[in-house]
Amino acid sequence: MKIKEIIVVEGKDDTAAIKRAVDADTIETSGSAINKDTIKLIKHAQETRGVIVFTDPDYPGQRIRSIIKEHVPGCKHAFLPKEEAVRSGKKGLGIEHATRESIRNALIHVKQEFIEVESEITKEDLIDAGLIGHPSSSERRDKLGKILNIGYTNGKQLEKRLQMFQISKDEFGQAVKKVLMEEK
Repeated sequence: MKIKEIIVVEGKDDTAAIKRAVDADTIETSGSAINKDTIKLIKHAQETRGVIVFTDPDYPGQRIRSIIKEHVPGCKHAFLPKEEAVRSGKKGLGIEHATRESIRNALIHVKQEFIEVESEITKEDLIDAGLIGHPSSSERRDKLGKILNIGYTNGKQLEKRLQMFQISKDEFGQAVKKVLMEEK
């Protein structure tokens, strides 16, 4: 599987895991403190080949996504569920622990970030679906993120991420139905 875009990852171990799974070039951020030179490199990559942001499913990974989104809008994003980013019996969480199949699946389901688009889905829709303010909200958001391939979010991030990836009200409704059916 060859990837045209350049994949932005956190470190060397992530690059090694990506290269075991697919034929792709990477840019390493060397952690969540992305410097100006790395941002310039990512901007250039976005202009020439496109960028897929593929960071660990944790707070530092989300921070890196936010920094890149702020400085280099319009990137694509790949998400790996937390349970696919851990190696059994080992410490740590990250892309480097994922299987080849998990990495390929995340890259097949990459999402395009769209800039300044009105969302069809309102905060009220999220409340009505029990994704905010419900005892099972966190678990429901986790399941929804997997179904829609947008990763896990907290309540505040969910509305933004649905907008960012232009998830339609119909697609959202079908995903919520699946989440609620799994609870029964």
